[in-house]
Amino acid sequence: MQLVIVESPAKAKTIEKYLGSDFKVLASYGHIRDLPPKDGSVDPDDGFAMTWQNYPDKAKQLKEITAESKKATRLILATDPDREGEAISWHVQEVLRNKKALPDKVDRVTFNAITKAAVTEAMAHPRALDEDLIDAYRARRALDYLVGFTLSPVLWRKLPGAKSAGRVQSVSLRLIVEREREIEAFKPQEYWSVTAQMEQGGQAFEARLTIHDGKKLGKMDLTNESQAMLAKTAVENGLFTIESIETKPLTRNPPPPFTTSTLQQEAARKLGYSASHTMRIAQQLYEDGAITYMRTDGVQMDGSAISEARKAISDRYDASYVPDSPRIYKSKAKNAQEAHEAIRPTSFTKKTAGSGDHAKLYDLVLKRAMASQMASARLERTTVEMLDGTGKTGLRANGQVVKFPGFLALYEEGRDDDKDEDGGLLPAMSKGDSPAKKAVDAIQHFTQPPPRYSEASLVKKMEELGIGRPSTYASIIKTLKDRAYVRIEKNRFFAEESGRLLTGFLERFFDRYVAYDYTSALEDELDEVSGGRAQWQAILEAFWHDFKPKTVEVMEKMPSEVTAELDIFLGDYLFPEKEDGTDPRLCPRCNEGKLALRGGRFGAFVACSNYPDCKFTRRFAQGGGANADEDEGPQELGVDPDSDEKITKKVGRFGPYVEKGEGKEAKRSSIPKDIPAEDFGLEWAVKLLSLPREVGLHPETSEPVMAQIGRYGPYLSHNGSSARLENTQEVFEIGMNAAVAKLADAAKSGGGGRGRGKMEPLKIMGNHPRTEIEIKLMDGRYGPYVTDGTTNASLPKTLDKDQLTLEEAAQLIDDRAAKGPAKKRAKKAAPKKKPAAKKKPAAKKKPAAKKKPAAKKAPAKAKTE
Repeated sequence: MQLVIVESPAKAKTIEKYLGSDFKVLASYGHIRDLPPKDGSVDPDDGFAMTWQNYPDKAKQLKEITAESKKATRLILATDPDREGEAISWHVQEVLRNKKALPDKVDRVTFNAITKAAVTEAMAHPRALDEDLIDAYRARRALDYLVGFTLSPVLWRKLPGAKSAGRVQSVSLRLIVEREREIEAFKPQEYWSVTAQMEQGGQAFEARLTIHDGKKLGKMDLTNESQAMLAKTAVENGLFTIESIETKPLTRNPPPPFTTSTLQQEAARKLGYSASHTMRIAQQLYEDGAITYMRTDGVQMDGSAISEARKAISDRYDASYVPDSPRIYKSKAKNAQEAHEAIRPTSFTKKTAGSGDHAKLYDLVLKRAMASQMASARLERTTVEMLDGTGKTGLRANGQVVKFPGFLALYEEGRDDDKDEDGGLLPAMSKGDSPAKKAVDAIQHFTQPPPRYSEASLVKKMEELGIGRPSTYASIIKTLKDRAYVRIEKNRFFAEESGRLLTGFLERFFDRYVAYDYTSALEDELDEVSGGRAQWQAILEAFWHDFKPKTVEVMEKMPSEVTAELDIFLGDYLFPEKEDGTDPRLCPRCNEGKLALRGGRFGAFVACSNYPDCKFTRRFAQGGGANADEDEGPQELGVDPDSDEKITKKVGRFGPYVEKGEGKEAKRSSIPKDIPAEDFGLEWAVKLLSLPREVGLHPETSEPVMAQIGRYGPYLSHNGSSARLENTQEVFEIGMNAAVAKLADAAKSGGGGRGRGKMEPLKIMGNHPRTEIEIKLMDGRYGPYVTDGTTNASLPKTLDKDQLTLEEAAQLIDDRAAKGPAKKRAKKAAPKKKPAAKKKPAAKKKPAAKKKPAAKKAPAKAKTE
């Protein structure tokens, strides 16, 4: 028997169909071990030796792989064809070797597509594990570990509120923070444009003013309304005649097939997918045999695929859409990864694959790959110049027409910021014609700051700078979001307070390690390892030689020293110059003290030097902009009319809240986000502090029905049951009839609005493609989840429950089921401790003492792994 190891059960099932009965295919479910998350897992003093630890939730898979390996005559490692795939194969081999279960014959095979032809071809040409790729993996893993476990403790002690930092993650965060600074520092500039609505032969077109008072007019030359009105009048009074018509042919070539990076960018632009969602779907399409491997920097397709694409084009269009010779592309990506084919369909005759998001992404891949081998688009750009009788006022009209669509008939690449200044189709005109002038407009504009990064533009920028690897962009972005360093609004990244402070700290004390050039150069060095041109320990030694002393130096600083240096370093941001010339550090409350950055338990903030006499504070993230004075410490709102106690508005770790009274006896209530800031005052504060509110006695039970605000928002409670309310206002306005109806509806749908969906599914997804068990989409207390009756799997935030497909639901259940055994064992282990506890009173008995040696065996066993 020959044992084949792949990453996922879906891939295993597909491959097993192509191989004979002599083959057994098992899945490792991704990586099986990693560096333990503790100090000492990488030892710089011992040649950067690494201690590996098996993932507890992979015990079931490892047990099965080990058992089958002992019976196998040959082990075939068939994980993905990249650095991570090579690493998984190496880990499997090492674990089996440690367990003395490694067959005498071990081979490595790779295939770029999971098709019968590709798998059969790979099996016929095995190779050994690539030691250079394994070294490159170890170098990156050790480097990331050393940065994280050396730098993070510095942050925890010197920068309260910071969670962690990473080698590439921190540099990516700097991009977002710097863009935020650019936007804040941007000063809009006013300018005006003058356009004329013209008509020729019954067809309307637009022309803009380009010559004014005999001078060529630049985009920013009309700076105010008075200038614009004079220019408008000149156009209104002029009779314009066409001086010249210039027509230029234009050729547009198709873009190359997708790489990992361009797929993520285009899926974000056209489908609105996050990078992680795109990669998850692409992985499933690859495992289903629909597309080629999706982690690649290569832009070239296999010769047979090009021939198939050209035939598909000729079948769909006429011969003019197929260029005379195949198109050859070369990668322009910096730090290009190990050479792989571009992402393409495994068969160009397959028009669809999967459903929902899978079908949409497959369609994108198919059209991009086909378009890459299509004829160029031929366009014609026309520029019409017009002058008035004086020759001092001129207009220009631009137009563009597609003469032959070529690849544009199938696909056009999206753009992050779409600006089309070429206009549409112009009417037929000749020199000397005088088009009719219908209207003239003077329009005010303001220059705009650079746009915040979207996932597409951030990935593009990271690739341009050579930061990270395309295969890791999704995880980098996810880490930034998970650690709340950034937030996303309307598909754009905003830097959070913690992210800005962390970036400032790293720029001040570890500037070299968040420099774009340094990070890119380090990536180049690591790529040299994968090519066998550099020794990985030497690269780590050079890095560690400078990095470790730097962390020691910063660790020796007092927290107050760190804050003082950050106060100076971030001074321009925190205290920008004021238009009236007054001191930007002057306290706005006492008008005497000086503002400075201070460190607190939950992070940095700005405070007055006259503390405690002056208690003015300002959140770090407010900077010195227009809202800088919003948080002037506690704000006294007034006095509670019933108790005569003072009510104060404050800002805490979890946001704004109101407080009645002082000390431990004070009553507090958070201020809900759906109350507009401009409406909030004493009246609202009194209402919030009065909660919970008794709506009345339930007509059936005579028990009180209460309206209140909890952790999950406003709700009703009655006799152990609950029901959601729509908003904060409803807490104070709902009457008994409406409350009884809401509680009844909640009870019918499974009790308390939070439990809605426990009885009734939101949707029946269909039968699991592998187990044939029905999958349901449910709504639980912590959000939507899918279940097959045995396994429940929560939906990631990147997945919209309304667009969830059966394939995605099945994969979520499979992934969750793979983690199940470890938790089950943990539950079984707990009761075993109870008998031991019962024996404690019998102090003279010694069975408990015999258990101590057994406890020591667990670490020893783990160490051998």
